[in-house]
Amino acid sequence: MKKYGELIQFEPVTTIIKLKESAEQHKAQQLVASYVISDKMSQKLADIIIPQLQFDESVDNKSLWVVGNYGSGKSHLLKMVALLLENKQINDTSVLDTFLQKVNDEIIRADLKKATSIPSQSILFNIDQKADVISKTEVDALLSVFVKVFDEACGYFGKQSYIAQFERELDKDNLFEKFKENFASLEPKGWEWGRQRTLRVSSFIDEAYKSVTGQEIKDILEKYRADYKLSIEDFATNVADYIDSKPKGFRLNFFVDEVGQYVADNTKLMTNLQTVAESLATKCKGQAWIIVTAQEDMNSVIGDMDSKQSNDFSKIQARFANRMPLTSADVAEVIQKRLLLKTDEGVEVLSDIYHKESNNFKTLFDFSDGAVYKNFKDREHFIHSYPFIPYQFVLFQSAIQTLSKHNAFEGEHSSVGERSMLGVFREVAITINNHEIGKLATFDLMFEGISIAIKSQIKRAITIADKNLDNKFAVK
Repeated sequence: MKKYGELIQFEPVTTIIKLKESAEQHKAQQLVASYVISDKMSQKLADIIIPQLQFDESVDNKSLWVVGNYGSGKSHLLKMVALLLENKQINDTSVLDTFLQKVNDEIIRADLKKATSIPSQSILFNIDQKADVISKTEVDALLSVFVKVFDEACGYFGKQSYIAQFERELDKDNLFEKFKENFASLEPKGWEWGRQRTLRVSSFIDEAYKSVTGQEIKDILEKYRADYKLSIEDFATNVADYIDSKPKGFRLNFFVDEVGQYVADNTKLMTNLQTVAESLATKCKGQAWIIVTAQEDMNSVIGDMDSKQSNDFSKIQARFANRMPLTSADVAEVIQKRLLLKTDEGVEVLSDIYHKESNNFKTLFDFSDGAVYKNFKDREHFIHSYPFIPYQFVLFQSAIQTLSKHNAFEGEHSSVGERSMLGVFREVAITINNHEIGKLATFDLMFEGISIAIKSQIKRAITIADKNLDNKFAVK
């Protein structure tokens, strides 16, 4: 009898999408090549891309809020759209060409080509990773992160905004490169080294500044530190000036991962996010986008929100012009196409099994009382889903959500998100690799995929049962 593993096509899977790895060519190429664009996802991409083409000044808010449950692929989507809009070349192949191979709809293909023909830059970051450890308690915490990543994208010193402002003003006067040359003549390690050690090289900074501006000012950076004020209006103005310095139609897009967790328990941060989005829309006339991701159920991330917090959070979401939900159906289709593809022989064998057993499926897998958990729809659905039952995709996601609500996982909520459905289903598929065709993946196998992240006191009963019960079915 054939084994399950002989009839499927396994491929390596990256289950944790790290935004900081986007510059690594081989990892970016793997992520783009392996990204599955389902029919639903094709339409959702169109919902992002088509508004990008509308550079009408009357469009007052060009922003997108992507929501989804744990492991639904928000970070992966964010990274793909960021690479796509820039039309990155990865190992001599453009991201657009790779995407066009995945999309069948000719209208969407045309929209993708048009969108990527317009010059654009993507600033992609996880807001928690970029924020200073203590900055979230400060009044301008969220703004400071946006300023930091924008300054870095411009080639300025993001860690200290006042130094970045010093560099920006020199750059506007076309003196920055000359300043760096003069500084390097005084300090051979160069400006990129020196700006991180300003106290040690302050005299060199003053001298290099005098040589390019003709102004002798002692401790020039200290004056910038004293005078520098952080404001959303100034940030938006700097972004607008940067866009104006680029070719006509240029777009600057901020892709912000997990912004929901960052702002949801702080009304001031929520307001700042709203104001940043609105100011960019106004100042940049629709040429700067903010695209953010958040968990669909914020209570599962930060605990019970009071009614005011919940109301404020809903208002912030409403101010984003577009809202894009990622559902369990999207995840199921990705799992089917990436993990459960069958060989030609596999399709033939499973087709025979379906015709033999399909009359029993209703008895085995249909739930009473109008439950949302679904059975196999037809032969194709059976072949695509096997060895899993369709309801397991939705049920597993619901299980993770409910465990999270009951504080069952170790560490921060992010450790749960890392246990993506894709990774867990792959582990189960490998576990049953040697099972005979016809056997199904039982739901208990998915426990192993998340057990490492569950608190020991929560799984104590399972551990005790595993050690003491002789009945294997009882343990399952």
